[in-house]
Amino acid sequence: METTNAADLAAHWEAHYGATERVWSGRPNQTLVEVVSGLTAGRALDLGCGEGGDAIWLAGQGWQVTGVDVSSIAIDRARAGATGAGVADRIDWVVADLRSWTGEGPYDLVTASFFHSPVEPDRAGALRRAAALVGPGGRLVIISHAGAPSWADHQDHADYRFRSPAEEIADLRLEPGRWTVELSETRQRAVTDPQGRPATLDDTVVLLRRN
Repeated sequence: METTNAADLAAHWEAHYGATERVWSGRPNQTLVEVVSGLTAGRALDLGCGEGGDAIWLAGQGWQVTGVDVSSIAIDRARAGATGAGVADRIDWVVADLRSWTGEGPYDLVTASFFHSPVEPDRAGALRRAAALVGPGGRLVIISHAGAPSWADHQDHADYRFRSPAEEIADLRLEPGRWTVELSETRQRAVTDPQGRPATLDDTVVLLRRN
């Protein structure tokens, strides 16, 4: 993946979302639901929120959410979805390049679900800055692809860096003693491939608590 400038990154994702009426299902990431359902609602930040499925679900659970994405098309759809779900007053939507955006913490929860890009957005740097916005007792959740889809030609993903839980944590360069690892694992989930056949995906799941 190549490092690119802000205009190129935004153009890529505008084209991606503009190519179809909707990219995602609108449902929240099930792994995120499982990981955060027991947490007390507070302020949440959703990095790379896309069309807003996770942020809208969090708002429905009582969180006050900030959803950030580089695509204005995605944010427009997310805003409409929040209005339809009756939670528009609980979400602030922001169009921004996460390499330069600085949020107003502290947050009780920061989520980054499948925060990947074919054009490299300095992912690790964005996650480190987001981690700095987590307040004492707050959580950082990272859910990422641990490997290529079971149906994919692995050559198509040869230049993609899949991260293990340990690598995700190491990339954050966390200050020793300031964080507790509450979850660090790879989970396999059942999905349907593009041809409608049963398939699997492996996800890296990390949950950290700020001490």
